Amino acid sequence: MRKVILTGDRPTGKLHVGHYAGSLKRRVELQNSGEFDDIFIMIADAQALTDNADNPEKVRQNIIEVALDYLACGLDPEKSTLLIQSQIPELCEMSFYYMNLVTVSRLQRNPTVKAEIQLRNFEASIPVGFFTYPISQAADITAFRATTVPVGEDQMPMLEQTREIVHKFNTVYGETLTMPNILLPDNQACMRLPGIDGKAKMSKSLGNCIYLSDTEEEVRKKIMSMFTDPNHLRVEDPGRVEGNPVFIYLDAFSKPEHFEQFLPDYANLDELKAHYTRGGLGDVKVKKFLNRVMQAELEPIRERRKVWEKRIPEVYEILEQGSKKAQSVAAQTLADMKRAMKINYFEDRELIEKQAASYAEESGNK
Repeated sequence: MRKVILTGDRPTGKLHVGHYAGSLKRRVELQNSGEFDDIFIMIADAQALTDNADNPEKVRQNIIEVALDYLACGLDPEKSTLLIQSQIPELCEMSFYYMNLVTVSRLQRNPTVKAEIQLRNFEASIPVGFFTYPISQAADITAFRATTVPVGEDQMPMLEQTREIVHKFNTVYGETLTMPNILLPDNQACMRLPGIDGKAKMSKSLGNCIYLSDTEEEVRKKIMSMFTDPNHLRVEDPGRVEGNPVFIYLDAFSKPEHFEQFLPDYANLDELKAHYTRGGLGDVKVKKFLNRVMQAELEPIRERRKVWEKRIPEVYEILEQGSKKAQSVAAQTLADMKRAMKINYFEDRELIEKQAASYAEESGNK
């Protein structure tokens, strides 16, 4: 079986370090591993419209922002297919068929949907498109016969629902769709990076993000203002590293060589944590170290983005060609589905000839 990756992001703003730690960095590693036959990276603009229908210009303008972030992080159009979701009409038709295989109560139980509905205050009036988001995502994944879906931990319920749809379709219509598997970040801290304010999730709407495109000074200011242990008031006070955003970020991004280069007083992160825990280490010193670590990680991304910002027409050409390739793959999957569902009327010559013969025989017997 071919090994295929499908993943992507909603274009509701520039991507932040939560996206990078949770999936983008891993995507680049997987792309360069040579282990996969195809890699599809989707800018999910149609899904973004489910809760931005009254502001399509926001989605339209952010297409290029997400594409630039992709290219800046190292996604290579020679190795990965970058596409725009709305340019693949087959996805809408597939979603329509999948709706017959999912109950309303099952969608209501999806933890990711419940959390997102609460976040957007949709409890009283949920747009149908937003409510059926898991079904749309199932179409995205299955259209390209994805075997692997690298996402953050918060997307696990969505992939489980996709797997249920695939199982149901194959049970009813015969083995047609490919069963996908989730690939979580291998670093626990990367699964869900908190916001700089200590909130559980980094979110554009909460304004607690460090963006990949932030300047060096913007990154520094955000890191130095980060929430830490509220009980660590003086340098000599014992500090808590569990749930402390500064140390969670260090878990996600720091490497052994960073200590040798930026903080030689400590051999590794465990030593730094131990000192903070027993007291005698101030937040400012730890934040300054985190800033050095983050700048080292983000500087190459910023520089590549500046290069691509001067080549905007080429970026759109990459997206157009990627979308065309993706559509041809989705069209084949849809054709296979319609054949399995027996709604491929015009290509089923056996059906046409059998019915013609039947009516001819019936007419001859009259």
